[in-house]
Amino acid sequence: MTVRFGLLIAAMTALFMAVGYMLGAEQGMFLAFGVALAMNAFAYWNSDKMVLRMYGAQPLGPHDAPEFYQIVQELAARANLPMPKVYIIQNDQPNAFATGRNPENAAVAATTGLLRMLTRDEIAGVMAHELAHVKNRDTLVMTITATLAGAIGMLANFAFFLRGGDNRNNPLGIVGVLLVTILAPLAATVVQLAISRTREYGADRGGAEISGNPLALASALRKLEQGAQRIDNHDAEANPATAHMFIVNPLHARASDSLFATHPSTANRVAQLEALAGSAPQGGHVWQARSQPNHKPKGPWG
Repeated sequence: MTVRFGLLIAAMTALFMAVGYMLGAEQGMFLAFGVALAMNAFAYWNSDKMVLRMYGAQPLGPHDAPEFYQIVQELAARANLPMPKVYIIQNDQPNAFATGRNPENAAVAATTGLLRMLTRDEIAGVMAHELAHVKNRDTLVMTITATLAGAIGMLANFAFFLRGGDNRNNPLGIVGVLLVTILAPLAATVVQLAISRTREYGADRGGAEISGNPLALASALRKLEQGAQRIDNHDAEANPATAHMFIVNPLHARASDSLFATHPSTANRVAQLEALAGSAPQGGHVWQARSQPNHKPKGPWG
């Protein structure tokens, strides 16, 4: 994972530098490289706090929502992970995400809509999915790629509006700037979303292993997609760059695997989980679900 992460960041940084080259040849390239390093460092240390604050997430302790907290605690132990910080988001749309630069500094967050809509088994499946992201360090990868992708788009716009006609600083002139303005953000977005979709499949598999109940996660995904399509998430609409962090697309996800989709289709994810549980024709390893009450945890969200 460390090698893949390094190659990814190197590729995104190189793209960032290419746009900088369009701004001001070698000087612009080195300036862009410095900015990329600064943004990576800032994202590494502060991205989790920024995202949680962005969605108004409130921390939960073991006495604030004991059943929900216990679910996360039990799953973290099963996954051999440190106990993450647990947050609740006052939002009717059922959804969840994980953030943090490493397992020792991780946080998981769920919306009040999710806790109202899902059963205990389904909540466990969702939180196991998020803990799989933590275990695989997906949260760090996606936060930094999102930061660089957004910066590449911003820098490309600067290249067009500020330097487009200045051939003394721009080695390829206005044609080169137009190409970079269009292609650089497109390339960065495609890379970011492709990685996001791949890691969602991986987290589904990891979550099924952690929870021991892939069918509960499959059931949760169906409910979450229906809820996301029916209930607006205005916070996510204001911050679309974070949409890939959620377990389902908060921006009214559709069941398709298009090039610009932030998530794989729910139908494909469910089919994979059913195969893991041995329900699909091709079979697969069957995990035994734990015996526990199939009710919805109670809490201050109502």
